[in-house]
Amino acid sequence: MSDSILVLNAGSSSLKFSVFLKDSLKLLLRGQIEGILTKPHFVARADSGDIVGEEDWPSGTNLGHGGAVEFLFKWGRTGVLEGHGIAAAGHRVVHGGLEFTKPVVIDNHVISALERLEPLAPLHQPHNLAAIKAIMQRVPELPQVACFDTSFHRTQPAIEQIYAIPRKYTDEGVRRYGFHGLSYEYISSVLPKYDEELAAGRAVVAHLGNGASMCAMRNGRSISSTMGFTAVGGLPMGTRCGAIDPGILLYLMNQHGMDAQSIENLIYNQSGLLGVSGISSDMRALLASKDPRAQEAVDLFVYRIDRELGSLAALGGIDGIVFTGGIGENSAIIRARVCRDAKWLGLDFDEKANETGGPQISKENSRISAWVIPTNEELMIATHTKQMLLKKGD
Repeated sequence: MSDSILVLNAGSSSLKFSVFLKDSLKLLLRGQIEGILTKPHFVARADSGDIVGEEDWPSGTNLGHGGAVEFLFKWGRTGVLEGHGIAAAGHRVVHGGLEFTKPVVIDNHVISALERLEPLAPLHQPHNLAAIKAIMQRVPELPQVACFDTSFHRTQPAIEQIYAIPRKYTDEGVRRYGFHGLSYEYISSVLPKYDEELAAGRAVVAHLGNGASMCAMRNGRSISSTMGFTAVGGLPMGTRCGAIDPGILLYLMNQHGMDAQSIENLIYNQSGLLGVSGISSDMRALLASKDPRAQEAVDLFVYRIDRELGSLAALGGIDGIVFTGGIGENSAIIRARVCRDAKWLGLDFDEKANETGGPQISKENSRISAWVIPTNEELMIATHTKQMLLKKGD
């Protein structure tokens, strides 16, 4: 019986997956296959968190996205998924460009269009498409839905989306897109359950994790984001530099002989928390370290959040802040530092509530509120996929 929705998030060396019941959207299981090009490791967990499947491959095994998909479908015929059939697959696709402003059922035309967007997200888009193509080859009749990290931000004003460059480049697609849209869309959808007034007002949502960005919303719609043309702009991240003076890149090219590939590797993989600390890209390791370079990396991360918060709050004011993402949801220390620095905005911070994870971490008399709300991009993708199936009559 085809009663389930498979959600996939394909990276360069990993394939994350979730399975939801189609009607209720109850999570059946989630997991991932990591190291798919070198030493694959598969683990699946039930909704309870219990491990329901695990497997390792020898070092040197190149499973690839095709092999990972093949394994998932074979494994899924047994165990907790026995008796369940997949009705559709929903995919996180990083870049939808200007053409895709909402989820879409995938066909050959869509794949061709998404391939043309690969230069705009070279470290993400090809891998997203690899998983789509692997399923299309194995189960061509299975409906697949692409859900885009850029779509949520298409409500931003036109002036927010352009750069001060010759118009011919803007017209070919060099403009601000914004990312983490599926996370922001989920927060927007559940925020009324926490704070109806904030949901209808002016919220700044901070998605803080290995990838980090912030989004200003008005009445649940994106009006500005710290990320722009690519997912490397804005806040410093685990290994990504965030906003950088373009003159620095010219300097590195002219004085250090770096080519485009070297620059790409530098700003995506060698910078951010890792680059500043020289120790780790993991916030937990940096907070536990006594090395002054680790402290400086944390200080820079918080400082840049504070600075972006000020600029986003200037877009007509602010009624509240929402923390989400791996760091935003789990690091009371980072939340506390950001909230204390936001006192000038009228935030009266509740230390005790923050230590226990909230969800509200501002005091009742605070002029602006602060919240901790777990994100759920997978559920957002499953929801969109279900809606597309209903439109098709499946």
